[in-house]
Amino acid sequence: MTSSPGLRRSGFAGPYRGRLTGVDDVWDLVIVGGGPAGSAAALRAKQLRPAARVLLLDRADFPRDKACGDGVAAHGRDELALLGVPDLIADYRPTRRLEVVSPGGARVRATVVRPNHVVPRTVFDARLVDAARARGVEVRRHRVRALAAHGGHIVVDGNVAARTVVAADGANSTVRRLIGIPASPARHTAIAVRGYADVPADDDVQFIAMQKDGWPAYAWSFPIGDGTANVGFGMLLPRLHATGLPGREVLHGRLAELLPHLPARDLRAHHLPLSPGRPRPGAGRVMLAGDAAGLVNPLTGEGIYYALVSGRLAGEAAVQAAGDPLPAYRHALRKALGRHLRTTDVLARAAQSPGFIDAAIGTAGRRQEVFDLLVDVGLGAGTVPLRLGWAVLGRWILNGVRRG
Repeated sequence: MTSSPGLRRSGFAGPYRGRLTGVDDVWDLVIVGGGPAGSAAALRAKQLRPAARVLLLDRADFPRDKACGDGVAAHGRDELALLGVPDLIADYRPTRRLEVVSPGGARVRATVVRPNHVVPRTVFDARLVDAARARGVEVRRHRVRALAAHGGHIVVDGNVAARTVVAADGANSTVRRLIGIPASPARHTAIAVRGYADVPADDDVQFIAMQKDGWPAYAWSFPIGDGTANVGFGMLLPRLHATGLPGREVLHGRLAELLPHLPARDLRAHHLPLSPGRPRPGAGRVMLAGDAAGLVNPLTGEGIYYALVSGRLAGEAAVQAAGDPLPAYRHALRKALGRHLRTTDVLARAAQSPGFIDAAIGTAGRRQEVFDLLVDVGLGAGTVPLRLGWAVLGRWILNGVRRG
């Protein structure tokens, strides 16, 4: 078995370790990771080409938990509709109000244009996998350990050949490492701790409390609708290291400090590879999607919408441009998210100053269109019109003058 020099230089070939049971014929698409990105790729591929042979591999059985904020914004529901599963989370109560407190204490509380949902990943991911299985996708439990190029195919762990591979195996993606693409650097990585807390059954306000100490940093409470809420706290990894304290002590302590009325249980930590604006989408016949591609909003940490979009586009490329899917995927990703990712990259740099966020939240408290814009940029694929950007910039300058 051979591989091209370019793929070999990318760390794309290596010794085989681990085996799937049996020997398979060539699959049209093998997807590694059964989260939203992987399931979206599988659903889209079968939606466009029902006869396609699609194999979905995940190291865990479903349902399984995944540390996350559990928020599914309206933009994510749009993606579910495109994938042909519009009612996947229809039994979960919509949350229509959002309250945000800035690092300096500016506050906005308003009704979102379209409601969001909060669905535990234990439920959300399992439903997506079940939908993919119902559409004819084969789902197996397996931990991928090796890839190699062989002719026009990718061979997974020595005995599963695929025309295309989609890597949707998360922030610590094994496939990304195997194809030689480095993980997000620490400066583009956040760490968060997530748990659950009891709330009044009628609580329907998603709440975000930002903290100036160690900024960017914030806590959240996202009510599910069943008397519990997803609660957590996150900050940039370098800021955590700068405290010189154990991570557990900092993360758990600040969550309790910012949400003292919501004692959390089942706390789990997870890394968030924040988008640098121009993520690398893959190599050769392997496409990266979701967290594996570093597709996490650097302003909010939101990743489910990006996962669904990128997974859908990867699935499309796999069946519509089977001869050379990566260029088609790159183009589609750039068209769908390019301007937005550049916008969030610029805003994330400006947001290193807590005063900028104070100005943005302060302006949103007075102008509904700014509030709507922040939601669209933070939870969807929005960009910033020049006039609204100047409104925030003007308030930022004015606040600085007043403080001076």
